[in-house]
Amino acid sequence: MKLKALSTAIILAALPTAGAFAAALDRSGQSIAAFLQPGNYFEAGISVLDPNVSGTTNAAYGNQKTGDMAGDYYFPSAALKLQLTDNFSFGILYDQPFGADAEYTQSTAFTHSSQGNTSVEVDTQNLSMIVGFQPTENFNFYGGGVYQTVKGNVALRGSAYSVLGGYHPVAGALPSTTLPGYDAKIGEDSAVGWLAGAAFQIPDIALKASITYRSEIDHKVAIEETIPSLAVLSSGAITAPYSKGQTTITTPQSVNLDFQTGVMANTVAFANLRWVNWKDFAIRPNEFGQAANVLGKNPTVNQPKGFDLVAYTDDQISATVGVGRKFNEKWAGNASVGWDSGAGNPVSTLGPTEGYWNVGLGLQFSPAPNYFIAGGVKYFMLGDADAQSGSQFNTKGTVAEFEDNDAWAYGLKIGYKF
Repeated sequence: MKLKALSTAIILAALPTAGAFAAALDRSGQSIAAFLQPGNYFEAGISVLDPNVSGTTNAAYGNQKTGDMAGDYYFPSAALKLQLTDNFSFGILYDQPFGADAEYTQSTAFTHSSQGNTSVEVDTQNLSMIVGFQPTENFNFYGGGVYQTVKGNVALRGSAYSVLGGYHPVAGALPSTTLPGYDAKIGEDSAVGWLAGAAFQIPDIALKASITYRSEIDHKVAIEETIPSLAVLSSGAITAPYSKGQTTITTPQSVNLDFQTGVMANTVAFANLRWVNWKDFAIRPNEFGQAANVLGKNPTVNQPKGFDLVAYTDDQISATVGVGRKFNEKWAGNASVGWDSGAGNPVSTLGPTEGYWNVGLGLQFSPAPNYFIAGGVKYFMLGDADAQSGSQFNTKGTVAEFEDNDAWAYGLKIGYKF
């Protein structure tokens, strides 16, 4: 069986579209497959996502079509792995693990004629520096530091967020009309975390297995907040509608489990499992939190402990399985099926889907044994979801229903062995 050389060929054909539309803010899938390649290795890739996410508001919000609220986006990745000695290796991996890009443009539940639309944009970047120890050909123990940056912008508009638009804590009444809601500019912050893992391989049968843990990372971000028409009662005084303060945002811990094995001549089977701890993730900026604590005590809102800007009820679990085949010395390909659990339902109106099923195809061309070009495509069938605003979290209240949505992801990667 021609499996020893096949082990490298097929895994390289896997494309950077693995987590392109995963639950919550998950985006890249945080693979370390490049670090586990034999010898010295470099790769660079880019993934592009074209989603279509739309829904209909509930009767209380006018039974209106929301229009497509999910923006197209792309994210790059790169990796350099050096085999320093027979027993030690070093790697640098770059990816953009978490993100969001969405804007509502139609329904009055999410828009305001003079003040704009509900929108969200979140960007993160990761630089993972890994050291590996290989006591034998079969084992690899590795760990290292992770440098991460995060920034973003959020705007809340329309009747779905009117609880933030005109409530006056002294008068104690909720607004009867849609007023400007809330703006937050999350300044870029950097922080560090860590990862650790172990891998096992039997090259003669193209078997590889690895498990990788990534820690949560705490960010102390400066957030500029504006609540245009809301006077917030704080310590007995009415505060200004604009403030700049510090808030902690903790990106979640995760575990990746990867496996592949030869199943017949020129063919391998592979699988990936991923867990992300979204259940413990929440964002409650300072000024927003003060407003939420006051507003939540109103019987109409009925959130006595306040509420978060974004939060999730469940952890995310995702899985991908597939087969790869080497057609000849220059061509290889793969086919895969993926599933994602989502992070709970109802979901936030800022990301109104619950998990997915996907199918993917990849093709790799190797002009020479030491480098390749690979491309691929995945089709995502996005899960139906009920969407709610932050003030409705952990209640049965919802704003809109999102059904029959999908997305296409495209990937391109180059790799070089030296």
